[in-house]
This record gives sequence, C-alpha cells and structure tokens, in this order.
Amino acid sequence: MTRYLITIAGILAATGCTVTSHRLDPVDELAAERVKPGISILLGDSMELIRGKRIGLLTNQTGVDEKGHSDIDLLTSDKAKKANVKLVTLFSPEHGIRGTEDKENIGNSVDQKTGVPIISLYGAGTQAPPDSSMRNIDALVFDLQDIGTRTWTYVGAMVYSMRAAARANKMIIVLDRPNPITGFYVEGPVLDASLANPDDPTPTKPGQAYALYPMPLRHGMTMGEMALYFNDVLNIKANLRVVPMRNWRRELWFDRTDLPWVKPSPNMPSLQSAMLYPGLVAFEGTNLSVGRGTPVAFQIVGAPWLKAAETVKLLRDRELRGVRFVEEDYTPENPTDNKYGGQRIPGIRIYVTNRSEMQPSRVGATLLWAINKTSGADLKINNRTFDLRMGSPRVREELLRGDDPEAVIDREYKAAFDFREQTRRYLLYN
Repeated sequence: MTRYLITIAGILAATGCTVTSHRLDPVDELAAERVKPGISILLGDSMELIRGKRIGLLTNQTGVDEKGHSDIDLLTSDKAKKANVKLVTLFSPEHGIRGTEDKENIGNSVDQKTGVPIISLYGAGTQAPPDSSMRNIDALVFDLQDIGTRTWTYVGAMVYSMRAAARANKMIIVLDRPNPITGFYVEGPVLDASLANPDDPTPTKPGQAYALYPMPLRHGMTMGEMALYFNDVLNIKANLRVVPMRNWRRELWFDRTDLPWVKPSPNMPSLQSAMLYPGLVAFEGTNLSVGRGTPVAFQIVGAPWLKAAETVKLLRDRELRGVRFVEEDYTPENPTDNKYGGQRIPGIRIYVTNRSEMQPSRVGATLLWAINKTSGADLKINNRTFDLRMGSPRVREELLRGDDPEAVIDREYKAAFDFREQTRRYLLYN
C-alpha cells in the first residue's frame, strides 16, 4: 500500500515538494527553545505598529503570551498605556470571548475587567466586523489560535476581518501562533471548488467560514501565513501586517513549543483531539457521535447501532500506521450536537501511537469505509455537511461504494502537493 506524506523539507529544496513514505518525528531529537507568539513580539520589537493608536482586538481565551497573560490585559497594561495605545473595542469569534459558548447567536457584551465593549462576530454563523465599528479604530489586531485544519472558523473570521479593514482603509495586524499539528505535513482532500465560498456572508447568502477555499484538509500553515496567502489570492488588498513568532519551526508539535495549551473551543480539550480532528470532523455530518460531551471529543466515534467490535476487527486488519483502534463504550453528557445524550453507546476509540506517521484523513476515510461495511444499514449521512468538511463528494461516494480507502486518499495527494507548492512563497518559517 502507498502511504504518502507531503513535507516542507523538500519544498525548501530547489526542486520543490518531496513526497516521502516515512518520517520520524524530528522533535524526538531536537529540544525546542520556548516559542514566543506574535503578541509578545508586538509588545517588544514591533510596538511602533500600535503606538499612539486606538485599536480593536479580535481574540478570545487563546490570545495569550508564553506566560499565559491575556492579550486584553497586555494591551491595557501600563506598558501599552505608556505607548499611548488605547484598546477601544473587542471582537469575539465563534464560542465567545472566553471560548465557553457552543451555540449560535452570541450577543454583544462588555468585558468585566476593562469595561471595553465586546462585539460578537458569531450569529447564525461567523460574521465580519461591522463597518460602523471599524470607523472608531485606527488598527485592528487579530489573535486567534488555529487548529491546523481547513474547517476551523477562526480562519474565516480572519478573512472577513481583513476585508472589513480594507473597506475602512485601516491596518490589520495578525499576530501569529503555532499550527498545533505542525506546519510540516500537508494531506487530505482539497475542498472542491464547487463547495467553497470565501465571500462575506450576506442576508441572502450565508458565509462558509469553515469551507472558504480549495485547500487540503490539513493545510500545514499558520494564521499569519494564511493571512498573507488569502490577502493575495482573494485580492483583498488589506493593509496587512503579520507579526511572526520567534523560535517556531515547522516541525514543532504544540507540546514542544513550551506554550500553554488553551482549549480553542469547548470540544477541543487537548492536542490529542486536535491531531485526530481533521479525520473525524466530517462525521459531524452523520448520525455518529464524535465524543462531544466527553473529555475525549474527536478521539472517539459511536452510536447505539454501531457494531463496534466487528468494525474494530476490520480496522485492525487494515494496519493503519500511527493509530490503534479500541472498542470502548461511552456516555455523552449534554452533548452540544444533541447526539445520544445520557445514553451508554458502543464506540470506537482512536489512540495515536505515532503522530508523525498518523494521517488523520486516512484515519477518517478508513473509519467511514469500515463503519459502512459493518453497519451501513443504520449509517445516515447529510451529504452536504459531510462533504463541506471532508472536502469532496467523490471521496464520500468512493468510500461508500467500498473502494479501498488507501487508494481513495492516495488519489488526493496530487492536489495537496500542488497546494503546498502554490503556497511556498507565503511561508514564514523553516
């Protein structure tokens, strides 16, 4: 069986991308210096970007420095005041300013500590900062933690904010953060162009902050790199400044950065969940639970009708690299997807045994293939919801008709390879 991973190492060579069949985790051999995120660099070397300015800040609980101090506190500190920086507006994305909300239509509020008004950018979906709010600031600072997967709505919030800044002729400053699942690997289906929608939401056409643009499921970029990329390919023409991190390297997993892990959403409890999220997120479009309402969201799938033991046997026979499948019952408690709350259900737990060899898109494809083989009569799929996350109707159709999942995913690597080559000039780190 062919198992490809696209890595950044070959891209930096003169011949472009390299496709390799094996890669040891480089951080097993290299100790990382403490990474400093963009907020620390902004308040150090790059203070001139905000000196004397009224600023808006789009952030949430993930906007912290390497010591865990929040951006809100840092930008209202004595140091910021001495530079005549005035934080006048806060903007919050999906899940709210503290990352505790898992619902639509989050309202505006006021930050209790600073008294700064908070404008929510999450109604029926992710929204752009209102043009009226942009008139009250000189620059918009953006600092949100991405998860390394195409389906993360914070990237949409960034793109919409860049357009709002461009319309208002205001600077937007993107503070960079690590890609927690590394910037080294690129894999998985590229979003079908017919499904993509990078445009701002309108009253007649909802936005798709989670399905913006044809890019691989695991894109291998940081927020700052994606800001540079989208500013160019979407012709946004924002007055964009990206403040890079210090000491980050593309091969670093988040737990090697020495930065505090802050849950980027209520159902992203750990790096382990983030590693598997790209492969399991599409199952949100099925009648399978993905572990919402448990401490292991996106590390487990289950349903009352799932033939877990039979499916696990089939999965183990596939001998997928980097993961182990275990039959495990569980009970979702008050799950926000309303799937099987309070019921003890059969499940399949996925344990990562070698994260450098594990390919989440291959895990997700093989799971769908196996569950359909053993429990297909009860499996229900919302095709559009599934496809917007997995990326391609063709992939779903091939897996459901029983095609070899290895071959299905192998066919997707040419497009992922091409994407990495196209984005090479926007990459900020080695």
